[in-house]
Amino acid sequence: MATIRSVCVYCGSSPGRSDIYVRAGEALGRSIAAHGLRLVFGGGTKGIMGAVARGALTSGGAVTGIIPTFLVNREGSGVTPDLYDELIVTADMHERKHAMFDKSDAFVALPGGIGTVEEIVEVMTWAQLGRHGKPMVFANIGRFWDPMLALIEHMKAEGFLHSQHLVQPLIVNNAEAIVPAIIAAAEARDVPVAGDESVIGKL
Repeated sequence: MATIRSVCVYCGSSPGRSDIYVRAGEALGRSIAAHGLRLVFGGGTKGIMGAVARGALTSGGAVTGIIPTFLVNREGSGVTPDLYDELIVTADMHERKHAMFDKSDAFVALPGGIGTVEEIVEVMTWAQLGRHGKPMVFANIGRFWDPMLALIEHMKAEGFLHSQHLVQPLIVNNAEAIVPAIIAAAEARDVPVAGDESVIGKL
């Protein structure tokens, strides 16, 4: 049976225009902690990022923040130890993304901007290329990801998603249901999600 030990959360460093996004971030953080899992996130202290980290840490969870040097002061408000028990500062975005991948057994995309889209799409690309079998989730809070999901279906219909059986992200509308869905998916797949061969230098 596959073991989930850590969950990577991609999300906005801004709160968005609806308070449901921040509330969902806090709820997901609490749920990750309640299931005894480690949160891996982008290290930002603001917006939904900060909400997820606060939710996890205030619930007794373990939190790893991974942030590139140039964003420490912009998104991380300097080094803020009260939002993580482990902080990794990387040289650049490329190193940050690979560190987040290597330290995570599953990936969740909460609402966010271009950076969030890029991160979850890259992980989906690696799955399509057979580089990992880790669960991937679109947290479709307030139907935020509907346009993205429609685009993915359009790609399938037009024949541009090869090996689409490898790209089957979970769609979960409720923050509290995300972690149980990840655990169930990992058990159903019965594939090793922890310790997958690193994609670094292979794509």
